[in-house]
Amino acid sequence: MTETPLDRRARIAAAFGRAGGYDEAAYAQRIAADTLAARIAAADLRAEPRILELGCGTGFLTRALRDAIGPADWTVSDVAPAMIDRARAALDLGADYRVIDGEAVDPELGRFDLIASSLAFQWFADLPRAIAALAARLEPGGLLAFSTMAADSFPEWTAALAGEGLPGGTPAYPDHAALTALAPPGFQTDVEIADVVQRTDARAFLRGLKAIGAGTPAEGYRPLPPAALRRAMARFDAGPRIVTWRIAYCLISGSR
Repeated sequence: MTETPLDRRARIAAAFGRAGGYDEAAYAQRIAADTLAARIAAADLRAEPRILELGCGTGFLTRALRDAIGPADWTVSDVAPAMIDRARAALDLGADYRVIDGEAVDPELGRFDLIASSLAFQWFADLPRAIAALAARLEPGGLLAFSTMAADSFPEWTAALAGEGLPGGTPAYPDHAALTALAPPGFQTDVEIADVVQRTDARAFLRGLKAIGAGTPAEGYRPLPPAALRRAMARFDAGPRIVTWRIAYCLISGSR
């Protein structure tokens, strides 16, 4: 049976809802959130902006942005109710906490000076359509700022699989050109791609993906048989034991 976009979003929300060890395993997520917050803080935002955060997780970007830009009118959201509960409990922040699907933001929420998200948009089924819809929810001169996974992420794990003649399950992430092309007419895009290198062994890497709810593979991918997975893990561990998260930081801004 073909999985519908609604089914996929529900599956991803459930995976993140089960990610009880998220904070301990989220190595790249912390770095991406801090980097994105710094880029947002350098932008020309109005004082005390109205902010919508999508895919808040446990609040890495929320904290970093709060510290970087000061007072704001916050709507903090995630597709997973359990993540909203964790963020609300962990953050000392008066905000409107909501369960929101970033691909289906209710227009009744109004417009925002900043829509921000860190490492959530890679789960969108139709990224260009979502970007166009979110850009339409910005105030004049507003900013859509997000980090997302970029093409050629995890090349070391992909090479270990290929070395055993096995397919990879990493989704097809967009490259710099595809991300730059996302800006709707009348908007400008600034894209920077940077690597986060994590030292790890295969078991810790795969467990970490599961712990942060990011073990959802590309659509149609079938899990490897245990023996094949063990061979790929052994090949990976015979190498330098690093994985590279290739992360894109995208700022889409409208004219005032």
